[in-house]
Amino acid sequence: MNWTLEVVLVPVTDLDRAKAFYAERVGFKVDLDSEVAPGLRIVQLTPPGSRCSIALQEGLPAVPGTKEMAPGTLHGVQLCVTDIEAARAELVGRGVDVSPVRHVGAAGWEDGKGETWNSFMTFTDPDGNGWVVQEAPSELSER
Repeated sequence: MNWTLEVVLVPVTDLDRAKAFYAERVGFKVDLDSEVAPGLRIVQLTPPGSRCSIALQEGLPAVPGTKEMAPGTLHGVQLCVTDIEAARAELVGRGVDVSPVRHVGAAGWEDGKGETWNSFMTFTDPDGNGWVVQEAPSELSER
């Protein structure tokens, strides 16, 4: 049996603001924007080429057995790209405040690209949820 990661909940304060950020600035595709029950709206978006989506929601309590996350508390979810400099330029061109490309060196984090799997950049959404982008050597389907 496969266990696939398909949706990550991103806690936000304003669905419309978050939807605009992820769709218009980051470039995710809007898959769903619907009131699925009275008072329950879900917006689902997918990064280009990904099989995993994010879900923004309003009006749904935490799933039993889990804790509700406050907006801005999601950190470290990682996206992979094959050209980190092109990805950074695209995000900057769309108005996203993105860190410089960095890598882990002998003294810790250093500016610039590193070796294979060792180039990263970060950005946050309007609520402060933090994302990491890592350069991969090839597309996932080729690894």
